[in-house]
Amino acid sequence: QVQFVESGGGLVQPGGSLKLSCEASGSIFFYFATGWFRQAPGKQRELVASITAAGDIKYDDAVKGRFTVSRDSAKNTVYLQIDSLQPEDTARYYCNVLNSDYEVDDYGLDFWGKGTLVTVSS
Repeated sequence: QVQFVESGGGLVQPGGSLKLSCEASGSIFFYFATGWFRQAPGKQRELVASITAAGDIKYDDAVKGRFTVSRDSAKNTVYLQIDSLQPEDTARYYCNVLNSDYEVDDYGLDFWGKGTLVTVSS
């Protein structure tokens, strides 16, 4: 079982940058991939970026070119660099493990952390 602790969020002006961290209590390499999700107020949680155990990376079209996912295997930590922040990026950001369909399996429902809040406002 894995527990995630997300950090690094905050209040940022449009155009600014943030680097989010997602620290896992167990090895994430047992799973197909680790994904970054976000949930904006009144909206469903959505997958925005992912990195497989093999290192393959995918981004949602809405964030491509501005978001960069990376990881430190020794620290069991996945990062999300967010550049050129826009008000529509305002959301709580979470991470979780993914199956080969890039979905969270039932066992992953217990892995959700509290997320980290990103607010983009002038």
